Amino acid sequence: VQLQASGGGLAQDGGSLRLSCVDSGGTFSTYSLGWFRQGPGKEREFVAAIKWNGESTYYADSIKGRFTVSRDNAKNTVYLQMNNLKPDDTAVYYCAASPFTVVRGRPEEFSSWGQGTLVTVSS
Repeated sequence: VQLQASGGGLAQDGGSLRLSCVDSGGTFSTYSLGWFRQGPGKEREFVAAIKWNGESTYYADSIKGRFTVSRDNAKNTVYLQMNNLKPDDTAVYYCAASPFTVVRGRPEEFSSWGQGTLVTVSS
């Protein structure tokens, strides 16, 4: 798995962005996929994850109801739709792949990481 994230940028408070993460290495459909973020001066935190077949999703409480994770295995791509963005959502967002069927959002569950994409939300 070789992941490449994109879609970051500048959004206004209450705005939306959609992040994408494409796998160029193959075997994408067998991995659970997750999104993490690291804000300025903060530790990396779990955002969302989706099971290999898309049947189950998991979200951090801080973004539940605003963000949606989805995947298209035919396109080797996982998405993070972010709505009602807030300045506290400003961070570098990372996608990651896990060989485990069930993940709980711990970084050690994920074996492959993409480079980050910066999301900045202005007030």
